Amino acid sequence: MPFTPPAAFTTRPTLEGHFGMAASTHWLATAASQAVLERGGNAFDAAVAGAFLLHVVEPHLNGPGGDMTGVFATAEDPANPQVMMGQGPAPAAATIEHYRSEGLDMVPGAGALASAVPGAVDSWLNLLEHHGTWELADVLDFAVDYAEHGHPVLARVVGTIERVQELFTEHWPTSAAQWIPEGQVPKSGDLIYNRPYAEVLRKLIAAGEGAEGRAARVAAARQEWKSGFVAEAVAKFISTPHRHSTGGDHTGVMTTADFAGFDAHFEAPVTIDFRGYSIAKIGAWGQGPVLLQTLKILDGFDDDRLDPSTEIGAHTILEALKLAMADRDTYYGDGDVDLDWLLSDDYAASRRDLITDDASLEFRPGANRAGTVSTFAPPLVLEGADEEAMAKAGVGEPTVAKNGVNNGDTCHIDVVDRWGNIISATPSGGWLQSSPIIPELGFCLGTRLQMMWLDETAPSALTPGKRPRTTLTPTLISKDDQPVIALGSPGGDQQEQWQLLMILRMLVGGYEPQQAIDAPALHTTALAGSFWPRTWVPGGAIVEDRLGDDVINGLISRGHVVTRAGDWELGRLSCVTRDPATGRVTAGANPRGAQGYAAGR
Repeated sequence: MPFTPPAAFTTRPTLEGHFGMAASTHWLATAASQAVLERGGNAFDAAVAGAFLLHVVEPHLNGPGGDMTGVFATAEDPANPQVMMGQGPAPAAATIEHYRSEGLDMVPGAGALASAVPGAVDSWLNLLEHHGTWELADVLDFAVDYAEHGHPVLARVVGTIERVQELFTEHWPTSAAQWIPEGQVPKSGDLIYNRPYAEVLRKLIAAGEGAEGRAARVAAARQEWKSGFVAEAVAKFISTPHRHSTGGDHTGVMTTADFAGFDAHFEAPVTIDFRGYSIAKIGAWGQGPVLLQTLKILDGFDDDRLDPSTEIGAHTILEALKLAMADRDTYYGDGDVDLDWLLSDDYAASRRDLITDDASLEFRPGANRAGTVSTFAPPLVLEGADEEAMAKAGVGEPTVAKNGVNNGDTCHIDVVDRWGNIISATPSGGWLQSSPIIPELGFCLGTRLQMMWLDETAPSALTPGKRPRTTLTPTLISKDDQPVIALGSPGGDQQEQWQLLMILRMLVGGYEPQQAIDAPALHTTALAGSFWPRTWVPGGAIVEDRLGDDVINGLISRGHVVTRAGDWELGRLSCVTRDPATGRVTAGANPRGAQGYAAGR
């Protein structure tokens, strides 16, 4: 049976040109990135400019106090893609003993105890220092402008503020002062400002004024961020107890030494070959290898089993994802993970053999190289938490709810330039509902530590200096040692799942980027959720109605516990591509939510 052809209609065209392309989750970030390319900057200058603007225009989805991961390749060394490591670790005093002494059995979903050391800003500046060409002041000009002079607030930002209004007014007065000025929640389209953050950026620029050379000026800004006024303000502010998602008041544990001890860096990606392409991802300190494991399992099936638009294809994909996610929740963490085994042909074959005609309702991690299953099993909390109460507490990640309703997302940005530099990056964390705003900084801390366990046997146990197992996971695809596709998506536990659909449709089905982005999506919820309260739904599958009644009813008949999400609710993908032989570049962006855009020529 041939692969389902793409729909004749797309929501917008796949952009084509030869100069450069940018795509992101907000049109202003895309426009800023493309403006940098038009003025002679490279893809890395453009991505950094767009990323700092995302802090301003998507504050419900990311912030300077959050984290990020990226994967990129340079025109000078295209055969060796690199990972941008912007995931900060647990602070030195973030111990299981301390959190249990505070009466906690999980890391909270909101409040300073949930915060890893902020990594996003240092990581973006590290990229600019080593691979950019622009001065810091020019790159940050877009973010400073919109923070100082305002931008029209998104309806989704307003919705987020409304959901946490009670938390802000009763417990987080500094957040209320920023997001509910004069006691009024802004209306969609109102201008909102973040002048304290504009001043933070100006101070970072000023830190490099006495340094000699562009790179040295960026390095000076990095040092100021880590050892200057930002670290001091954070440490002082969180020393006062404040409300956490658990309902108790606690002080944070992060110190200026924690800030100073973190250095964003580059590292080699984990890669596999799939249908003649090399797929590059972050390591098992994040969930990146889930995509690789799933592709290894699927690679042993005929093409008809890889088509997300058919019953048998959707079933096979969901079952493969559940197996890879079970391994993620059992084995992944910032430590010694045997990826050589988990990504081996023999292991993939053993996992493939578990896929039958019916949906599994079990949690099934695989055996390690020695033939035994890990003694750690994540607590599997059945769904049923009070989502309204959770929203009021500011908890979890702003992503798609279990019933498919979209409550927001993380952010994403992709850029490719005329020289062949290319990057895919996913900034997140530090969203406005994660922790009280530090008033002189204009932003709050993130909540990534909620992905760590208060269980010493867990591979991602809360441990000082260890990175939480992030969900942030962009993708770079190469062919013949040349990068050809950069893609990614917000979406927490869904990030790998939605990207998988796009990759299968492009690499196997021959879809163009926009066709693959627009195509109907699905994902499994049969996994240990990465965000508090970490629920799972045995056999759970969320699908867009556009898959069609025949496919959806077929999945139900196979035992999947299906939730229909509506026609256009799942997936926040964007993508840029480049043909090394011709220099042709393309881009596509997500139409869902009427927010993401691509631009280029």
